[in-house]
Amino acid sequence: MDATTEAAKTAHDYFYAGNAAFKDSIEKSIAALYEINAHSKKNLEAMIASMTAAAKGAETVGARAIAFSKKSVEDQLAAGKALASAKSVQEVVELQTNYAKTALESLVTEVNEIAGAVSGSVKDAMSPINERVTAMVERVQTVR
Repeated sequence: MDATTEAAKTAHDYFYAGNAAFKDSIEKSIAALYEINAHSKKNLEAMIASMTAAAKGAETVGARAIAFSKKSVEDQLAAGKALASAKSVQEVVELQTNYAKTALESLVTEVNEIAGAVSGSVKDAMSPINERVTAMVERVQTVR
């Protein structure tokens, strides 16, 4: 084989090796873009699920607060009527004391229940985000 033929063969081999490496690089880049797109889609879905859970939790807490307020007003009106019909100062003091005790117990119970609802709502809202963070950490660890 003469020098020209040898040089042409070497150039040909380099060209095809370079072309194969370029093609492999493009394919890996496209695969990485598809993977990034898939992760982005899952992240978006997790954000939507999180916002949906947060909105549902806010709705639940709002409904509880409205119901509690309505019941409190009704209880206040009933207590006012009872006080207005009291026959003695002693009866007024007893009615007022009983109402204050009942109202405070009701408030404490409702605050605890709302705190539980808020806690559950936060947990539900953060769950999809936590799952995505865990998936990303696992992915990073497998790549290393």
